Amino acid sequence: MATLSLKAAQRYSVPDWFSNNNQISTNSERQHYMSHQIRQEGRALRNETNNQTKWDQEDNSTRLAERMDEVERWKDVLENTLCDINVEIDALTKSKEEAERALEAKNLNLDVVIENLTLREGRQDIDLVTDQVHEQLLKEVEVIEGSKKALQQKITEAFEQLCLLMEARQQLVFDISNKKEALKIDEVALSLNNNSPNISFKPNPLRIPPGSTTKQQWDMFSRYNKDRAEAEMKASTGLREAISATIKNTDNEIEAQRVATDFAFRKRIHEFEQALNELKWQEKNILEDITDLDEDIRRLEADLRAKAAPLKVAHTRLETRTYRPNVDLTRDEAQYGLVDEVHQLEGTIDALKQKLAQSQDALTSLQKQLARIQEDIGFKTHSLCLDKHSMDVRAKLTTPPEKYVSKTDSFPRTPNRQLSEIKCRQLELL
Repeated sequence: MATLSLKAAQRYSVPDWFSNNNQISTNSERQHYMSHQIRQEGRALRNETNNQTKWDQEDNSTRLAERMDEVERWKDVLENTLCDINVEIDALTKSKEEAERALEAKNLNLDVVIENLTLREGRQDIDLVTDQVHEQLLKEVEVIEGSKKALQQKITEAFEQLCLLMEARQQLVFDISNKKEALKIDEVALSLNNNSPNISFKPNPLRIPPGSTTKQQWDMFSRYNKDRAEAEMKASTGLREAISATIKNTDNEIEAQRVATDFAFRKRIHEFEQALNELKWQEKNILEDITDLDEDIRRLEADLRAKAAPLKVAHTRLETRTYRPNVDLTRDEAQYGLVDEVHQLEGTIDALKQKLAQSQDALTSLQKQLARIQEDIGFKTHSLCLDKHSMDVRAKLTTPPEKYVSKTDSFPRTPNRQLSEIKCRQLELL
């Protein structure tokens, strides 16, 4: 006999069954809606992200191109500035060389003045005076030394300015080189696209490299290099104008002093010539006086000798008459006459001797004065020769070297050109 076997499991009611069906259907509808919604959102997101990625890449390509244009503009500005600073360096170098040539040319003026002073140290006795020529020569030394100092100062300033210009140029070259390298790198970056073979994932691409700067710092750096170069060029231009003015001013000062010294030389030479003419005229007069006086002395001596015979006659007469006898030894008129004659002759002889002594003294004085005049003529002739030779030497200052010919080559030159101790002290006091 068959038995009823029932499965031991939980049993649901019919309503539960219908409820479960409804729940499954409802969940399916919900999942279908959500799936549809997600699919729509995924498609929209794909379109949006694709467009965003494309536009981001295009925008950054545009930014790279604009950045390259900006770097290129700065590079062009800096290259133009570099060209200008190279021109200014060449111009300042030429100005510096011109100042150096002007400084070297001043050595000729100084050599001539020192030679003049050395030559004039050869003046003798009373002619070794501190005259206007001497003062003008010392002033000329002072002017030349001042001019050389001013030129040397400008040369030093030009050297320092050249160093600053070269430093600014080096900074420009460095900045231009960096910008060229940056342009090459950005050009490579701009050329990359999704199909480029050399693209890959990089480790930590969002890192900030050490030494990175902001765009403002980058712009300030290039602007500083440009402004600094322009400032140095402006200073260099002013310095070149100052160098040119210094060269002209020193040339004018030295030329003015040269003219003043030449005038003093010509005036002094004229004074020497006048003094020589006067001395030669005095020499001529004294020589005539000596000749006349010498002739008078000879006549006085002759007259003095001539008085001896009359005096002897008078003496003899008086002596002879002393032998008259007795009362005839009378002091008669003849006796008185003879005595008067002796006194008269002795007075005449004394007067002649006195005049002879005076004449001889006068002759000695004239001879001494003549010797002094002739000595002074020698001094002044020597001094005049020295000053004329000095003027001949000074012709070097106005005559081209190839045309200069000394007019006094036979003049004995000083073996060395060192000044005397007194002259050196005078120059040190300037």
